[in-house]
Amino acid sequence: QCYNANVNTPHVPFLQLSINAFDYNCHVDLIKLLQQEGKLHRLRKARQKMSELFPLTEEIWLDWLKDEIRLTEDESDREKVYELFERAVKDYVCPEIWLEYVQYSIGGMGAQGGIERVRSIFERALTAVGLHMTKGASIWEAYREFEIVILSTVQVVTLGSYSDLLQNIRMLERIHTLFRRQLAVPLMDMEGTYAEYADWADDGVPETVTHQYRRALQQLEKCKPVEEALLVSEPPKLAEYQAYIDFEMKEGDPARVQIIFERALAENCLVPDLWFKYTTYLDRQLKIKDLVLSAHERAVRNCPWTMGLWKSYLLALERHGADHQTVTDVFEKALNAGFIQATDYVEIWQSNLGYLRRRVDFKWSRELDELRAAFARSLDYLKQDVEERFSESGDLSCTIMQVWARIEALHCKNMQKARELWDSIMTKGNAKYANMWLEYYNLERSYGDAAHCRKALHRAVQCTSDYPEHVCDVLLNFERVEGSLEDWDAAVQKTETKLNRVNEQRVAEKEALLTRQEEEKAEHRRKAKADKKAQKKSQKANRTGDKRKAEDEYEEEWGEDEELPSKRLRGEEGFGSTATEELMETESGLFGRRAPPPRKSEPPGFHKNQQGLSEAPRQPQDMSKEQRKDEDSVFVSNLAFNLEDPEGKLRTFFQGCGTVQQVRPVFTVKGAFRGYCYVQFEDRLAVAEALKLDRQEVDGRPIYVSPCVDKNKNPDFKVFKYKTAVEQHKIFISGLPYSCTKETLEDLCKQHGTVKAIRLITNRSGKPKGLAYVEYENEAQASQAVLKMDGTMLENFTLSVAISNPPSRKMEDKAAPSRILGAAMMRQPQGARGKGRTQISLLPRSLYRQSDPDAKAENGTISAPHATVTDGVHGGPGTASLDTQTKSLSNEDFARMLLKK
Repeated sequence: QCYNANVNTPHVPFLQLSINAFDYNCHVDLIKLLQQEGKLHRLRKARQKMSELFPLTEEIWLDWLKDEIRLTEDESDREKVYELFERAVKDYVCPEIWLEYVQYSIGGMGAQGGIERVRSIFERALTAVGLHMTKGASIWEAYREFEIVILSTVQVVTLGSYSDLLQNIRMLERIHTLFRRQLAVPLMDMEGTYAEYADWADDGVPETVTHQYRRALQQLEKCKPVEEALLVSEPPKLAEYQAYIDFEMKEGDPARVQIIFERALAENCLVPDLWFKYTTYLDRQLKIKDLVLSAHERAVRNCPWTMGLWKSYLLALERHGADHQTVTDVFEKALNAGFIQATDYVEIWQSNLGYLRRRVDFKWSRELDELRAAFARSLDYLKQDVEERFSESGDLSCTIMQVWARIEALHCKNMQKARELWDSIMTKGNAKYANMWLEYYNLERSYGDAAHCRKALHRAVQCTSDYPEHVCDVLLNFERVEGSLEDWDAAVQKTETKLNRVNEQRVAEKEALLTRQEEEKAEHRRKAKADKKAQKKSQKANRTGDKRKAEDEYEEEWGEDEELPSKRLRGEEGFGSTATEELMETESGLFGRRAPPPRKSEPPGFHKNQQGLSEAPRQPQDMSKEQRKDEDSVFVSNLAFNLEDPEGKLRTFFQGCGTVQQVRPVFTVKGAFRGYCYVQFEDRLAVAEALKLDRQEVDGRPIYVSPCVDKNKNPDFKVFKYKTAVEQHKIFISGLPYSCTKETLEDLCKQHGTVKAIRLITNRSGKPKGLAYVEYENEAQASQAVLKMDGTMLENFTLSVAISNPPSRKMEDKAAPSRILGAAMMRQPQGARGKGRTQISLLPRSLYRQSDPDAKAENGTISAPHATVTDGVHGGPGTASLDTQTKSLSNEDFARMLLKK
């Protein structure tokens, strides 16, 4: 019968399953559609097909069992339902399925042996789920109720005979035993069970039972935190189950460990790591054959794509003495499981070949022939099936052939076959690797002869390209022990020729590498220059305005000191322990300058320029200065000048720190954004959280977040303290590729010790400089990293590595303001002669000298030279600095100095 091609009919799932029978969701959809249509015969077949491929969920099993129970008519049908229940309880440990099972069995207790069958199913249910802390009590209570009903029935029909009396006593004792067993298990609401037992028992609760009950209560209290964490969490609750499993494994009760694993797997059946952890525990702790093999079988049915589970399953079968045909069948299923990478097939073949090798007696040919046939089949399988699917065999180093060759040499004494295998290995692209030749040489050394050893080493010297020096040393050492003078001369000549050729190639490669690095750096500089030029062009385009006079008039009206920047001098020498001193100016102005009073009348030309400047000046913030609190604010700088909607973006950026009361971006009188702003929070605690976001990126550019401090009131305030001492536990790396990431550098550095912190140095726009600082746990690790990493290559770049030695900072305690309005300020020298590089200096060369001729570069930074004026004598009394003059000189003083020269 064919169904219409409608999404609400089984036709579509049928078509999809005909293409891919392992589509789990299609099986589920088909079952649901057949349930809606009431096609019980087809529904049974669909469920049967799905159960053969996958374990069924608790919901699917319960629906199937209820449908089959409704169709039960005679005793033969009941046996089929019993078989279905047995299949259901093997997939997962589900209290609801066990409860349904015992209730169904109670309906058949009238048959011969029915009562004993019910009791047997109850006992199995208690073993499986009786320790389930939240659902296990239902099985205990159902068992007790069953026994109480049986007891009351016997008491009603009894005739008072002695045998009936003994039967009553046995039934009473069975009920007592059930109460005692349950009260010894930590279960939810066990206080009610204890009260029920106290009412039911004529002589009260025995002291031993009370003692066990109290111990169970103590265990329940210990388990309640992890159990309650499960109750309040959302599915699949994997993290909570992991914590619960760790807790039970520390407690050490194998039965409780098993039940919590089963509970976790019922909700996380597709997590391979959880299955692997469970099967490993069973293999090493419980070692019960039926339990171990059942868990392994369920693991590979749930996660068939995981090679490690199949490998563990094969080892478990061999460990517990499974017959050869069973192991072979499981291995064939593993080959058809559909692994996700080629190397998985190599590993599963290695596991099977190891099993077959352990079966061989090497005195009889049957098992040996089977092993050789398996090796040959594995090579064909990797060459054909695996390469067709993955475009590679997965066994680049030919490990399977190496194992085969060693078995032939060691156990079979067949060096001819071993040499044939190694010839095949070398022809597959392995002849250039020194370790492959040395492996073959060791095989010949152990089981072959000197002639073949010498031949192998000569071929190794000729073909090896990765470590030729090592191979040459091995050949020379071999000839020292085994060879004649002619052999020694031939080896020396061959090794010298090889090493000379290798050195020539390395020199050529190094020159080519340096050329390529220079080209890349030049290209990077060109791109950086172009980007900078484009950025300046965009900033210039954004700046609108009119005449300078109009700017001054608006500046006087609005007050230039309304929003002024906090300048920030950032160093790149360390992680924060190395110094960067902040020179902070507050919103009230530069060093206390106050704004001029606003004009009452409009400035001249206001109406004339109003149209052109209408969008330029930004209105003052709504918040008054009295409401602004520096202690509740942070200063944010290094923002892009062309940042769109800085207020909205910074509100979003800092919303995780606390409630943002106000964001005050600072604009020029023309309306251009200055690249910094103030962020004020409602809660002072949010400031600490905001400072943690320092150097995070906004629109791809790192921003600087600093405390908002009034430098007029706190002139000595500094955010960072600069260390000038050598930092023995840190290393400085230069020459990094500009594309190097923090993760790549961490992978490189953690080989030499525990990496605590890594900082890639960038410029203000966030672009890398090719420099980094790495902090290790101790000095020994840092020293080891310098020895191992200095001069190594990373992406064709040569790294320079040294211990961190920040350059000294000679900064005055109180930094001079960059400009003081209303007063003249001495300009700092910009070029080599104290002027701009394009200007002409009027200072005679004879009066100019470098104050620090021996300046030394430390960690890639060179201190800027200070030009000084002297009278010709170094350190003489006539010395005067261009930066700060202790004594002003008159024209006559200068004239005397010139005449002296």
